[in-house]
Amino acid sequence: MSKQPGEVIKRPLLTEKGTQLSENLQQVLFEVSLDANKIEIRDAVEAIYDVKVESVRTQVVRGKLKRLGRNVGRRPKWKKAIVSLAEGDIDFFAAG
Repeated sequence: MSKQPGEVIKRPLLTEKGTQLSENLQQVLFEVSLDANKIEIRDAVEAIYDVKVESVRTQVVRGKLKRLGRNVGRRPKWKKAIVSLAEGDIDFFAAG
């Protein structure tokens, strides 16, 4: 059963580290579904953004322990994907 591209990719991560990766190494960061694999991530990025993906690296970011007064809770864990783009797809998030 294949997932829709919108179910696999939740949002692009626009962080300082992600900006450096996109400028220097032609890589883009995404928050993806926890159960998505690299093949589903590659297919979803190519379908949504019409680019050629060379490789995908993933990592699961564990949720931190947070407290508010006496109450202790945990943030949810989430999955990050680092997608390497082909040579011609440099201006990925370039504005108009």
